Amino acid sequence: MTEAFGIYVHWPFCESKCPYCDFNSHVSEAVDHTAWAEAYRREIARVGAAAPGRTVTSVFFGGGTPTLMKAATVEMILSEIARVWTLAPDVEITAEANPSSAEIELFRDFRSAGVNRLSLGVQSFDAAALAFLGRRHDVGQALRAIAESQKVFARTSFDLIYARPDQTEESWRAELGHALALAGEHLSVYQLTIEPGTEFRRRRITPAAEGPAVDMFEATHEMMNAAGMPAYEISNHARPGAECRHNLVYWRGEDYAGIGPGAHGRLTQDGVTVATEEIRAPAAWLAAVALGAGGERSRTPLSASERIEEIVLMGLRLTEGILQTRFRAQTGKAFDEALPSDKIATLIDEGYLAREPGALRATPAGLQRLNAVIEYLLA
Repeated sequence: MTEAFGIYVHWPFCESKCPYCDFNSHVSEAVDHTAWAEAYRREIARVGAAAPGRTVTSVFFGGGTPTLMKAATVEMILSEIARVWTLAPDVEITAEANPSSAEIELFRDFRSAGVNRLSLGVQSFDAAALAFLGRRHDVGQALRAIAESQKVFARTSFDLIYARPDQTEESWRAELGHALALAGEHLSVYQLTIEPGTEFRRRRITPAAEGPAVDMFEATHEMMNAAGMPAYEISNHARPGAECRHNLVYWRGEDYAGIGPGAHGRLTQDGVTVATEEIRAPAAWLAAVALGAGGERSRTPLSASERIEEIVLMGLRLTEGILQTRFRAQTGKAFDEALPSDKIATLIDEGYLAREPGALRATPAGLQRLNAVIEYLLA
């Protein structure tokens, strides 16, 4: 089994804050791109010295809005990653982008800088929904961005949000059908959730009720399967072989380094996995790195039980489930040694988990109730 190792690079700035977003993103009128480029270079060198000898299989530029970075900064970051670690020959390098006209013009610059996969935050093809979600682009810009991204990048994806207030299954089926006609190899399809600290939470916005949301979830999987893009994770669908390799690093419990304000990482050395977290506030992170102190806020060794819990939390999101060989390599235990066998049996009997040769996975019914399944299993 090939060992994957990812690098997550967080760019914290956006043109505006979407009302549903709880990510570490900030609106800033002025950004010193030279200072930020140097800070990323220094932080990559610091993390690389602490986790040497790895082969990088994926790099992901997230945010915020990474396409607000200068392409020269992206190129420098990738050069520094290649200097500190070894890049796999088929390394996947993804950048998130929004469908605004200004960002579309940067697609070719980012491709020249080394990005080989683009993920677009489309979110909807309905004008009223885009306004509700606080998006700065319109439907026409979304269509143009998808078309242009597919000309420039061999691998592309875009995001959609459903289960919006008062949305119906019929309208969602129409919107998803439109998306499938435009899609390349990958779609991320998320149910709207109202997170603490967001504008939607302050406005007391409520998503679609549970019944319609379940109907839309089932319709999504039905239509995506029929289109040859089955789910490989609860909210992510791809043609076989086109899965986002970087996100699989997270869901499979493999190691990754987090670079940039608020970025998290998981680094395993001598059999112990350490959870890292970078300073969250952009100005504080930049100042700490510039002073030579590094951007790390905390470094916490995970206990055996914490490591098992994290692998279960992430792994059951995957349709492949948790593979026994990987689980044993990561925890030193088999499923029945690490988890309550009576609870596994109960969840299998009730149709929420399936035990297959070498794997434990959630069934379609289990995926719809995944939080409850995991809570019961780990309680």
